[in-house]
Amino acid sequence: MTELTRRRFGILTGASFAAASTPLFAPHVLGQGKPKLVVIGGGAGGGTLARYVAKDSNGAVDVTLIEPQKNFTTCFFSNLYVGGLRSFKSITHDYDKVKKSGVKVIHAAAMAIDRDKKQVVLAGGQRITYDRLAVAPGIDLKFDSVHGYSEAAAELMPHAWKPGKQTELLVKKLNALKDGDTIVMIAPPNPYRCPPGPYERASMFAHVLKTKGHKKSRIIILDVKPNFSKQALFMEGWEKHYPGMIEWQDPNMHGGIKSVNPKTGEIVTDLGSYKAALANVIPAQMAGKIARDAGLADASGFCPIDPDNMKSKMDPNVFVVGDASIAGDMPKSAFSANSQAKVAAMIVRSELTSSRAFPARYNNTCWSLIAPDDDVKVGGAYEPGEGKIKASSTFVSQKAESSELRKQNYQESVDWYNGIVADIFG
Repeated sequence: MTELTRRRFGILTGASFAAASTPLFAPHVLGQGKPKLVVIGGGAGGGTLARYVAKDSNGAVDVTLIEPQKNFTTCFFSNLYVGGLRSFKSITHDYDKVKKSGVKVIHAAAMAIDRDKKQVVLAGGQRITYDRLAVAPGIDLKFDSVHGYSEAAAELMPHAWKPGKQTELLVKKLNALKDGDTIVMIAPPNPYRCPPGPYERASMFAHVLKTKGHKKSRIIILDVKPNFSKQALFMEGWEKHYPGMIEWQDPNMHGGIKSVNPKTGEIVTDLGSYKAALANVIPAQMAGKIARDAGLADASGFCPIDPDNMKSKMDPNVFVVGDASIAGDMPKSAFSANSQAKVAAMIVRSELTSSRAFPARYNNTCWSLIAPDDDVKVGGAYEPGEGKIKASSTFVSQKAESSELRKQNYQESVDWYNGIVADIFG
């Protein structure tokens, strides 16, 4: 990453973290041995948290990262791969530099958390003891939230909301379409990972079809929500770049989604049915299983946290960051997870090394590519307030912006991607 990109990423993630990520004095370690931090999940939240604690404690904290995948494909920017604008390799990263940064990486599945004994149980039965635990398992999918859908059905109707093989399958099916074929997307209910994500994906579907010269193909989005993130911007962009190709339907228009048939590609609603050559079903979501099984989630399926520090409200020795957490006004995004991880890392370092901490401040930006060089964004700054993480300021792109500004947005998003993957993976 160039120095220019590093500086820009620092600006994008918020200058308030400069003090939190820089040791101001040599830490005083509690006890005789090194205190232990265990992190479950090596994505935007967990990977960032592990590396920052190892770095900012000057090695005074023993940091172990538990992540079953040796190569991690990012969900963020996967839509650009869907649109043919990035390679699969460019969104896939290993943990070699994480290991070199002083973090012990265990590539195994965490099966259980014994909160009484402060231990994480791995798939092979090994137990890893912790003084502090950070849980960043991302989301699980509620396959049964769409009647007829299942984990097996995802091999025929991919969700691709957990990246990797599902994303590759989606692209394979997209590239096999013939002119005149119909794509049907089922968009998920709130809350879910990456609020603008389904609509950026629909844009990338349309870009691929347009590039191939398809003039009769259609994309139908069946939404269970009455509105969605950046709706006016997407609608404007679809009319500009893909007139007549993308049709969005709210519940009043389709009457309710009744069922899907993976074998025939049929999607049935109250007011009609559709035969999809490609069905992209994105079901409802919840916190990853390890967090739910450990009793860290509430009835919503997600994990309540203390907005001052990202600690679980169920256990003060456990932090929950990223998509699994209930983060108030913050959306479930990689930027949010990275920002939350830095706050949690600061608190972990402070508690385990008796060093200084600062008031929590959070940031987020979500970029969405409608067409090449036409990128829109939404975001804000956040802080604890009224018992939750509350927005202190927000911004959103405006309609009819100049092509130059939209192009700058895209370059900004690329710089951010390069910066965040360096934060996570080194």
